[in-house]
Amino acid sequence: MNAALQAQPSIQRGVIGLFGLSLAITAVWLGVNMTFPELQATGIPSVVIRLVIHATMLTGLWLGIQQTGFDAGTRSRVWLAIALPFTAWLAVVWWLAVEGAFRARPGAPVLPVAILLPVLIALPVLLRSERIGALLDATPGSWLVGLQVYRIFGGIFLVAWSRGAMSGTFAVPAGAGDVLVGLLALPVAYLLHARAPAARGVAIAWNILGLVDFAIAIGIGFLSAPGPLQLIVPDRPNAQLGTFPTVMIPAFAVPSSILLHVLSLRQLRRMKRSRMATRAA
Repeated sequence: MNAALQAQPSIQRGVIGLFGLSLAITAVWLGVNMTFPELQATGIPSVVIRLVIHATMLTGLWLGIQQTGFDAGTRSRVWLAIALPFTAWLAVVWWLAVEGAFRARPGAPVLPVAILLPVLIALPVLLRSERIGALLDATPGSWLVGLQVYRIFGGIFLVAWSRGAMSGTFAVPAGAGDVLVGLLALPVAYLLHARAPAARGVAIAWNILGLVDFAIAIGIGFLSAPGPLQLIVPDRPNAQLGTFPTVMIPAFAVPSSILLHVLSLRQLRRMKRSRMATRAA
């Protein structure tokens, strides 16, 4: 990132300013939840945040489609083909979470299926679709990166750990990793927006960091959950992880964020090919 920051003082100021803004939002979020512990239990903050993120994604999708060369009918069909399954997925996970379907119980764990199955189904489509590729080419690379500033809300795991409601074995690496990725999202997005030197490489490293964070959190979650795969016995049960509203993070936010990382990496790869083709021409 040093090469990118040395390009212009204005870029450096922008990166520092956006990092400071993300840090301030994170501090306020953690402070409110620490001061008013009953607030998170109501589910209201989680509901509002999830709906705002979902609406932002669908709006960004529509704006990106508008920048493609698709005709009006194709733009509407592509938007609906993505928005409807995405919204239905959220609704089903939300309903199952409220009904307690993800709570730890004897037998095969349900939560790992909720994390991995949507990713395995969606990845082939997102990586091979020509229309998705055209959409990525028309969309600014900063969008998919900056959107994941919402990862700072994963700091709720740290709040739960500080109250003794969740084992530090899972909460500390999962919460700290999420906060770190969220704090860096806007600065990295700004580097892409400003076309700073090495911005593409920084964005690739950021995406890899986000995926590694999930791999660590999911791995610890699997190995510490009661069941035949348990190899880690935490100092206290992670019961809150399977209950609403906290369970919406692993059951929906994690797989959807994994897909965003994959899309961003595909976009950055296509961006390199486009620049090489332009230089060759």
